[in-house]
Amino acid sequence: MNILRFSFMLVTLTFTSFPVFSAPLKNYLYTSSGNLEKIKPLLIRPDIDGVQIVYNWNILEKQKNQYDFSEIEKDLEYVNKLHKNLFIQLQDRFFSPDAKNVPYYLLNEPVYKKGLVHQYDNPGENKPIASGWVAQKWNPEVQKRYQKLISELAKKFDGRIFGINLPETSIDIDIKKDTTGFTCEKYFNAEIENALFTRKAFKKSHVVQYINFWPCEWNNDHQYMSKFFALAEKNNIGLGGPDIIPNKKGHMKNAYPFFHQYKGKLGLVAMAVQEPTLTYTNPQTRRPFTKAEFTDYAENYLGSDIIFWSLSSPWLDRQ
Repeated sequence: MNILRFSFMLVTLTFTSFPVFSAPLKNYLYTSSGNLEKIKPLLIRPDIDGVQIVYNWNILEKQKNQYDFSEIEKDLEYVNKLHKNLFIQLQDRFFSPDAKNVPYYLLNEPVYKKGLVHQYDNPGENKPIASGWVAQKWNPEVQKRYQKLISELAKKFDGRIFGINLPETSIDIDIKKDTTGFTCEKYFNAEIENALFTRKAFKKSHVVQYINFWPCEWNNDHQYMSKFFALAEKNNIGLGGPDIIPNKKGHMKNAYPFFHQYKGKLGLVAMAVQEPTLTYTNPQTRRPFTKAEFTDYAENYLGSDIIFWSLSSPWLDRQ
């Protein structure tokens, strides 16, 4: 299957349209597969509407063209019995040195150039930099495999899951030492293509692209952020991000102002409060942000429809 190179100004997709999500803000839990029985007391709460589960690429594709979606099927059955919704996150980047969680063939067949590239991450406030890996989706051969996985997922789960989200746009690699053919433009184009491909494949379930930062860009100086938000509105691609940190300077120079600008215009906005997010403090109170502060900012400034909450969120222990 050839990967089409999409021109931003010319892209138009035909799909089953959704109205802009206008229900009150929904609370979802954020967890990993196989954890549902353990968190059942939280999941059955009336103030929890569903769960977002992260699935690594190598769990879903055991060998080349041999797909195993049994974990999703099991989780979906469990969630359905509780009358909750399932959001799946397709994970292609990993945040520890030993986590190379892509299929074995990507790491070993020469055409994929080892499939992954080393990246760095700063997971929270006052935390040491951690190293990890990200799939080379700017490599056309890797991208073909990624899109094939998305296509197979859509065949099984479109309309059965509430939504699928693609992971954050932020990556931090050593461009000077790169041997994979990475450029910021190639990466941006690949993220556009993958989001559009996912939207076309999933005609019934919601599609969300996590968007926070772009490599090589600050304050929209390459117009990556403005172009992607416009494209998302045009093609009914939901947007979101892994961190709700009210008025955080770095975010205010990147995605946050665009979420505010497009408030009420996107099909779905789904933001997360993950474990690193909980390490940030409100500079006014000098205390960790409260649920009310996260929720107010998410809903009233960012225009969020859903918050995916870490199981470590203190408010989950108080009710």
